[in-house]
Amino acid sequence: METLESESLPSIDLIILAENRLIREALAKYLQRGDDIHVIATGSLTSDSLQLVADLKPHVLILDPTGLSLCAQVILQAIRAVPGLKVVLIGMEADSVMFLRLVRAGIVGYLLKDASAGEVAAAVRSVYEGKAICPPQLCLALFEWFAHQEIPLSNLNSKLQVGLTRREVEILQIISCGCTNKEVAARLNLSEQTVKNHVHRVLHKMGAPNRLKALEVFHMWGLGRNLGTIEATEHIAATWLKDTYTRPAYTRDQNAHSIP
Repeated sequence: METLESESLPSIDLIILAENRLIREALAKYLQRGDDIHVIATGSLTSDSLQLVADLKPHVLILDPTGLSLCAQVILQAIRAVPGLKVVLIGMEADSVMFLRLVRAGIVGYLLKDASAGEVAAAVRSVYEGKAICPPQLCLALFEWFAHQEIPLSNLNSKLQVGLTRREVEILQIISCGCTNKEVAARLNLSEQTVKNHVHRVLHKMGAPNRLKALEVFHMWGLGRNLGTIEATEHIAATWLKDTYTRPAYTRDQNAHSIP
């Protein structure tokens, strides 16, 4: 008679960043009940907490901010620091516009504020296994957004057949990482005006109204750096967000890290 060995549980390293200390401590206590989820750090959204994410490299990051205006930037920074990081965000409401913005930034899980602790735990396990979590009332927004993308792609297809030069593709790839024209010029040892001329020709070839749309199509055709189109949108439209958050000290102990 064969005996079946029980499958070993995964070990999911988790960091919780929430503005409300009571919420993050209560959530951490609940999630620690399971044998598979290990809360290795908790804290609020600060530059120190983002550095901690980069240092500890968790499998999953939970964000529970008081506002969503800077979340896309936080997500981009976290994913850039920890490739493969799964980000679950607890949003305040079923805002389809903000939801899509955050999806494009890289989240794979979105829960509403009325989600139970059990639902949060289930979401952590699901995203760790490669699944996505989306409230039913926001799924339609994803389908509608994707359907609308087919129109500009089909219109630009003939333009793309004209072909971009190797240099133009190289410049778009660098810009898609969030670099400005000046930074692109420095990397390629070109003048800034030369880079601007290349970008102008790319827009003309692709039939795109602006560089942001060109970069979005560039990514959707699989030619970009795969950092998410929101990165191009956010970082080309404005300068990189630097030192936005204050830097309070944080403490560490041997069991978990906590940022006051």
